[in-house]
Amino acid sequence: MNWLGLLVLAIWPVLVCARGNFWRCRDRDDLDDPPAPAQWPSVVAVVPARDEAALIGESLGSLLAQDYPGEFHIILADDQSGDGTADKARAAAAASPHLERLAILPGAPLPAGWAGKVWAMAQGEALARKNFAPRYILFTDADILHAPENLRAVVARAEAGSYALVSLMATWRCESAAEKWLIPAFTYFFQMLYPFRWVSDPRRKIAAAAGNLMLARADLLEKAGGVASISDALIDDCAFGARMKSVGPIWLGLSNRLHSLRSYPSFADIRRMVSRSAYAQLRFSPLWLALTSLGLVLTFFVPVVLAFFADGVAGLCGIAAFVLMSVSFGPIQRFYGLKRWRAMTLPLIAAPYLLYTLDSALQFFRGRGGMWKGRAQAHLVRRARGKELVRRARGKEIETETP
Repeated sequence: MNWLGLLVLAIWPVLVCARGNFWRCRDRDDLDDPPAPAQWPSVVAVVPARDEAALIGESLGSLLAQDYPGEFHIILADDQSGDGTADKARAAAAASPHLERLAILPGAPLPAGWAGKVWAMAQGEALARKNFAPRYILFTDADILHAPENLRAVVARAEAGSYALVSLMATWRCESAAEKWLIPAFTYFFQMLYPFRWVSDPRRKIAAAAGNLMLARADLLEKAGGVASISDALIDDCAFGARMKSVGPIWLGLSNRLHSLRSYPSFADIRRMVSRSAYAQLRFSPLWLALTSLGLVLTFFVPVVLAFFADGVAGLCGIAAFVLMSVSFGPIQRFYGLKRWRAMTLPLIAAPYLLYTLDSALQFFRGRGGMWKGRAQAHLVRRARGKELVRRARGKEIETETP
């Protein structure tokens, strides 16, 4: 028992002191303001959207309203929506003084071996290069609300740091009971897996991005193989970050200028969101699933058991590990404006995340892995990558519809 206590105690000093200070939430875009470039470069935003009629008006409206001095265009890559997403986009453009910024691209059918969102991104990238030849291509989700100064700030950071990619993780909604319990932990676990400071360090190989916003330099994106190089990626943002870091430095941070509009009113909604990609994160490997489950038990559950039920050295080790755990969970709770006592609930929060990860594997083996917007994609992305289809798509004419 004492050896078990020493083991779990050894885990937390490493996480707190030797994991890029991930838990401090200091890698943020609002803690410094890079200088404005001498000349504002051209930018094209690509917004992949499938059945986003409920949110696209507000999200697209915030993009259209960007206070950006340079040339700026927006491509809505409508991935065969059946709910009137394109009509809502037209209405948002008609209500904006910047109607000319928006073009709507009706998406082609999904090729074999492609993830749906990535296919929409690739079509948007092709059109952006063909019609506008921008310096930067900005990929952003259809459920994201942008502060008016956001594009200006992110481009200034990219120019000042000569970054191949600047990516921001949005502040998620945190209103329902389920959101308050589980959403801050989602960001916390993501930071633990991909410490933002390490991601932004060109000397380290670790790479990631947040799909909420990814501003990529167009020439370096082309050098990296374009969006087509991640055609089969379910976790497209992290795959995209890895590709871009192979050709230049990248930067990843939290943002209060970027807010997710999507709500998760129930625990079941969050379960579906996590289960969609958790097993893909583990490379569809039963071994990695078993090791991850064991790691979660040792890291988050065993310290609590020892703290309450063990005596002597084991009990003291459990208490110390629990204290370090709670301290590390505090900053993300403050970032979301939640009460400090919630920092002590991490073991209770880790339990559903373990269950959701196991559920992700179960859904995969049932043939429903990666389910999103009516598509079970996990099996598709393990088949042929469809590279030839991409090369053909690049060479043929893509028609656009303007609002």
